[in-house]
Formats: sequence, structure tokens, C-alpha cells
Amino acid sequence: MILNGKNVAEDIWQAGDSLRDLMKSSDYKNYLLGFVFYNYLSIKALKSFAKSNRMAEKNHDEVKKQYSKFLDPDNKVANISTRDATMTTLLNNNGCLIEPANLFSSTIDHIIKSDFELQDLKSALHKIELSASNQNSNSEFENIFADIDLDSNMLGATLAQRNRVISETLLSLNSINLYDIDDEVIGEAFEYLIAEFASEADKKTGEFYTPHHVSDIISKILTDNGNDNNEQIRSIYDPAAGSASLLLNVARNAARPDLIKYYGQELDSSNYNLSRMNLMIHGVSYEDIEFRNGDSLDKDWPDEGTTKFDRVVMNPPYSARWDNDEARIRDPRFMFYGVLPPKSKADLAFVLHGLYHLKEGGTMAVVLPHGVLFRGAKEGRIREQLIKENKIDAVIGLPANIFHSTSIPTTILVFKENKDNSDVMFIDASDEFKKDRNENTITDDNVNKIVDGYLNRKDIQGFAHVASLEEIEEKEFNLNIPRYVDTYVPEKRPSTTELLDENKAIQDQIDANNKKMKALIEDGDDEASIIINNLIK
Repeated sequence: MILNGKNVAEDIWQAGDSLRDLMKSSDYKNYLLGFVFYNYLSIKALKSFAKSNRMAEKNHDEVKKQYSKFLDPDNKVANISTRDATMTTLLNNNGCLIEPANLFSSTIDHIIKSDFELQDLKSALHKIELSASNQNSNSEFENIFADIDLDSNMLGATLAQRNRVISETLLSLNSINLYDIDDEVIGEAFEYLIAEFASEADKKTGEFYTPHHVSDIISKILTDNGNDNNEQIRSIYDPAAGSASLLLNVARNAARPDLIKYYGQELDSSNYNLSRMNLMIHGVSYEDIEFRNGDSLDKDWPDEGTTKFDRVVMNPPYSARWDNDEARIRDPRFMFYGVLPPKSKADLAFVLHGLYHLKEGGTMAVVLPHGVLFRGAKEGRIREQLIKENKIDAVIGLPANIFHSTSIPTTILVFKENKDNSDVMFIDASDEFKKDRNENTITDDNVNKIVDGYLNRKDIQGFAHVASLEEIEEKEFNLNIPRYVDTYVPEKRPSTTELLDENKAIQDQIDANNKKMKALIEDGDDEASIIINNLIK
């Protein structure tokens, strides 16, 4: 059988059985995905060593034997300068250096020999993080394994119980031979796992993942092959990065993903760790990752707004609370709009932050609740200003119940710097889904219809409408989609001929019934006569 990402993900998912029996998915996610990443880094170290020493055709055990022998500081045979050069190469290529004793497979060896101790695993993970200290890769590896809490009582009340659970989990993962699986497939598997964990999470903890087909819509819009600027995509930014899956999907659809640098900020520390793992396990070099753990609205980043990006994407927490102290009106991200979004609804604050970091000629797509389209007061003033400045390119209404974190319908707002037109594209895609057991799913056909509708920019009855600035002004800058896309299908009125035919059919039926009753009376059927007489009365 040819393995694909889904096959591998299913095997890894089963490997988490020991953890699944002890804790909810939002907790064991950190262990399972963290251990997969640990294994990936170990394999990457061995493969890099094999390539630099022309051992690419050797199997895992052969490469590990040479790796351990060559990098062992107690090995008196190896040339010290050659060893140091190799270690420097590995560190530069991978961003971290894993000593032979700290490899994933070395940990497995200890488990098999029954001399495994949790403290040794804790030390191994910490040393991998420390190896990046004072290196260019430090910010990508710092505390990346912090969510693997090997002292947690969720793993067991005693050290022996915790040891057993972790040993069982690592052995199960080791039964999946990731060394002989393509890196691309491992990346796909990691993505499947993230989606699976999101589907099992509760409403709050499911916020870290944007469903694949919503991500596809955004990615295809932002990387339109008919757009000359597509060739120039060199940077993408997500101020509410979650697992970084949205960034990866945009880059995957770009003309030159190998030239793209990834920027992001994430408030939740666990999701911040997950996003860095996800990027690196998809083959993104640490040199192309610039991520930060923090609140994008609280303090501008990166570089206090001096850094601009070709593409900005976002699926921020909906209607979140934020600190809109009046002093923020002097913040260059918000000052040109005269008012701040309300304290209880940060939706447009995220929009203004993203626009502030968008390059000339750049495009931004943000997923938000429908309220941003029509709410008044301060939000209405900001929306009016955005429309007058010709920043809004499209409003795409999505179906309800397609997100893991909420069942409400949402909208994709597309923004552009330097639009070459003054209209706004409205698409009502609220019916573009397939009904599943627990959630609605946007299919590939639905995605293509939505993206084609956006790119073709033509009116389609009941689905799409291109609204002029004058039309939007007439509607008082209210962007509620039903005001522009009429989905009402009038009931077909029957023709005169159809009405006459229907009337004749009814009359013929009456005549036939009368004929039957008359025959019953003439035949002397007493029971029928009684019934008919009662009806007449």
C-alpha cells in the first residue's frame, strides 16, 4: 500500500490510545504532536548526517550507528575538527543539534531495555531546545516542548504510572517507520492530526484551526494565477496564527513557495508552539520563520509597523474583548479612523491591524462574523471609512456550522491596497455545502464555484453581485449580503391554459363521482343511499 498523509495520521492517532484514556483531547494533543515532532527532528538529524556523509541509501539503524560513533565526544578515533564541522553543518541545516543519546530512537532503546526514565526524556527535550541558544534559530526552538509536561498527574498518580503511559505511547509511535516515509507525507499527516484534534475540541479550544476548505477559498483568492502580483509573493503574515495551517496553505498555492517567509503572532502559548512545529515539519526552514508569542492588538509587531507584507490572512477569535483605552486612538494602526472598535468586539481592530501591515498592491483575507457587515455606531463609522477609502474588495458569505469553534455563519472579507476598481463583489455562498453528521462541509465543487465567482466578478442571480460605490452609499454603507444578492426565488405563476386544464380535471373528477353515486342508488344499495342522503343533508 502506498502511504499517504491520512494513512500515517490514522496510525499516529491510534498510537495515542494510552493518553486518550486519561485526558481530554486538548491535553493529549500536546503530548502526541510534540512526540511526533521530536521523532521528526531526530530523523531529520540522521538524514542530514547521511546526506553530508554520502550515506543516503543506508537504513535508519546503519545511519544511527555511524551518527552515534561520529558524534560521540568520547570517541578518540574521530577527528575533532571534522566532528566539529559536521556538528556545525547539522546545526545550520536543522536549527538544532541532537546528541546521539537524545535521539528519539535512543529513547526507544532505553524503553526496550527497561531502563527508561522520564527524567532522561525531559533532559533530552530540553537539550534540543538549548542547542539553538545563541543561534539564529533560537526563537524557533525556545521552549517548543514546554507543553509536554512529564510531571503531570494526568499521566498517572505515581512516577511508575507516568513512566508506563509515556513508554507505551512512544513505543506505539516508533512502530510507525517515519524514517522511510517522505517528508511531504509526514507534513500531511501532521495536518490531518491537527484537524482531527480541532474536531474533537470544545468550542474555545477549537479556535486554533481553520477548516481546510475555508482555507482553500482564501488561498486560491490570494494566489490567483491570473494576478501579476502572484509572482511577487515573498511574505505572508497571520496576526492570529493558531496552528499556522492557513499560512501554509496560502504558500502551497503560491507560484514560488520556496521564496516565501512566514510571519505570525499567536496569543496562546500552546498554539504558538504548535504553529512552529507545524511550519518546520512541513519543511519550512527556521530561517524563513518569524513568529512571536503575544497579543497582536495589545502591542504592534513586527517592528512597530515598519514591516509590510505581500499577503495577510486571519481567522481571529470572533467578537473578542480587547483593551480599547482611548489612548489607543494615537496608535498609527487606528488613528486614521477617528474611533476605536468597541471593547466587546475586536473584529475590526484585527482588520485595521492587518491593513496597517499590508504592502502596496497586497491583498488580505479575514474570516469574521456577519455582524461586522451591518453593526452601527463606531463599527459603522469604521466600515464607512474603509469603503470610502476603497479598501474592501469582496464580501463572501459562508454557510453556518462549518467551524469547529462556532456554529454561526461567517464571512470572508477581502481587502486590497491600491484597487484598480471602485466596486465591491458580494457572494452569497450560504448554501454551498454538503450536510454531514455533525457539521456542514464545503466541498471542492463549492470551493471552485466561490473562487470562480470572485475572480470572474460578474452578477449571478441568487449568488453574486458587483455593487458600485453609489449603490453601497444608497444603502448607508451597510454590507449585509441579502441587501445586494437577492436569493428569493418567486413562485412560478400558472398560465391561463394551466388553470383551465386544472379546473377541467377537477370538474371531470366531480362528474365521475356523481355518476358513481347515481349508479349505487339505482342499484338499490341501501347503505350507500343512507350515506349519500346524510351528505346531502
